[in-house]
Amino acid sequence: MKPRASGIFLHPTSLPSPYGIGDLGLQALRWIDQLAAAKQSFWQFCPLGPTGYGDSPYQSLCSFAGNTLLISPHELRAMGLLAEADLQAYPQLPQNHVDFGAVISEKEKLFRVAFDNFSDVPDFVEFCDRESSWLDGYALFRVIKTMHGEKPWWQWEAPYKKHDKSVIATVTDMFADNLRYHKFLQYLFDKQWRKLRAFAAKQGVSLIGDIPFYTAYDSSDTWTESNQFLFDKKGTPVEVAGVPPDYFSKTGQLWGNPLYNWEAMKKNSYSWWRRRVQKALEFADYVRIDHFRAFDSYWAIPYGNSTAVKGKWCKGPGKHFFDTLKEKLGALPLIAEDLGDITKDVITLREDTGAPGMKILQFAFDSNMNNPYLPYNITRDSVTYTGTHDNDTALGWFSTLSDDAKKRVCGYLGCSYNDEKFLNAFIRCALASPSWLCLIPMQDVLALGGRHRMNTPGTMLGNWQWRMTQKMPIYEKLAELAELTKIYGRAGG
Repeated sequence: MKPRASGIFLHPTSLPSPYGIGDLGLQALRWIDQLAAAKQSFWQFCPLGPTGYGDSPYQSLCSFAGNTLLISPHELRAMGLLAEADLQAYPQLPQNHVDFGAVISEKEKLFRVAFDNFSDVPDFVEFCDRESSWLDGYALFRVIKTMHGEKPWWQWEAPYKKHDKSVIATVTDMFADNLRYHKFLQYLFDKQWRKLRAFAAKQGVSLIGDIPFYTAYDSSDTWTESNQFLFDKKGTPVEVAGVPPDYFSKTGQLWGNPLYNWEAMKKNSYSWWRRRVQKALEFADYVRIDHFRAFDSYWAIPYGNSTAVKGKWCKGPGKHFFDTLKEKLGALPLIAEDLGDITKDVITLREDTGAPGMKILQFAFDSNMNNPYLPYNITRDSVTYTGTHDNDTALGWFSTLSDDAKKRVCGYLGCSYNDEKFLNAFIRCALASPSWLCLIPMQDVLALGGRHRMNTPGTMLGNWQWRMTQKMPIYEKLAELAELTKIYGRAGG
């Protein structure tokens, strides 16, 4: 039986740094030190892939690549690829949020300087060879995408779109240096992340990664391995992903991701998924599987529809998928994102896989005594959160409740309507839950209001930008959390 433990949810982009975005350098190592000092055994983050339009880590350009915006310039200086003058010339960007456009532009300048100063070394050559199954296709994708003004691959000229061998050979020959550049950036990310992970392991902090269930339509995955997806002969999705209408949305949610060709995947023992999970576990000790319910059944919407109303439920790969992964890869340390409309079949599938589910405390107080998120209904094989990256902060959520709802929440927690007393009781309630693991977003640890939330689903502007700053009471709040962690038996030995 796993010992009770706790941790913090914070995406690396939210870490402090002088470069306009959190990175994998000194501040990340310091963050791990702070977690260990605060008796936290886990650090959870969003997917680590390179982001495209909208900057969402859940819409990545590649399921195997790393987000190169996280590369630390200080680490490049230590490698001798940048001079101190290069770092000093970097402009001062906002510290309290990520201006992605500016960060992309300015970091690209630094990366080009570092690339010009780089000569192939044995571990770079070894990295390119080891990762060639995805890296070659990803580098080609990025180069050809740039050639086409960053348009999505289905809008490319036909020979590029359809992988014409002579065209690909020409690109490989003519743009060899650009291909090497993208491989160089992935090498740097891999090198810096492995250093970070080794340091976390030394400090006794386990990492929890994240795999989106679906992959982005405009990605190297769909371009290089289109036979794994439900496309027609023109490369257009037959159906796309989403969820049906419910209490919260009369038209459902139309995500637009292409669906998997599960029959084709089954024939090769889910090779693409196996490689995807293996790669995620190179970056983390545990992996949260987003939209877990779709392994049982998923909502398929005909391509071209403007809403998710006209769709149908289709059977997912189910237990056979997880049995195959276990046979090929061994037991997997997974966490199932089993939120939303969950059926008995989904519950059975999760239990069969042995993956703990998620319990969100913000969802607990609807006056239903059988609510599965109420702490007295929670079982040990679960992970309790005060909220997730898609929720408002705890204080933001509480401020939007009606007086009756606040009374119900505070009645359960045994506190007054005072925000500070509510938050303390709310965090204590989460830590006291029966779940073997409790994870708290850093915004809640810092007692921040709604304007500090990470993401508002269904909106495009202002998401994924939040950052923690050195002016915040980080040390004080982590010290308070350490005491609570000990009180509720989650501090380990």
